[in-house]
Amino acid sequence: MIKERICREYLLEIARLERSIRELEQEIVELKMQIQMKTADATNLAVENANLRHRVEVLEKREKAIMEAIKRMRIPIIIREDDE
Repeated sequence: MIKERICREYLLEIARLERSIRELEQEIVELKMQIQMKTADATNLAVENANLRHRVEVLEKREKAIMEAIKRMRIPIIIREDDE
């Protein structure tokens, strides 16, 4: 009787541990999916950031070229820069 009780307790404990392992495995899968989503988001943001930096560089070069052209024309122009 004691042997059966001890065996039953061990079997119950083993079943509980197996359930815990399955739950942990499911949680690991969910966390991996979240990591993949966050990585994809970070990659997309990095690409977007690079595109925007390139666009800013192009606009700055264009502005500089326009300013140089205006200076070469020797046309009196007042340039007003508003931050608003």
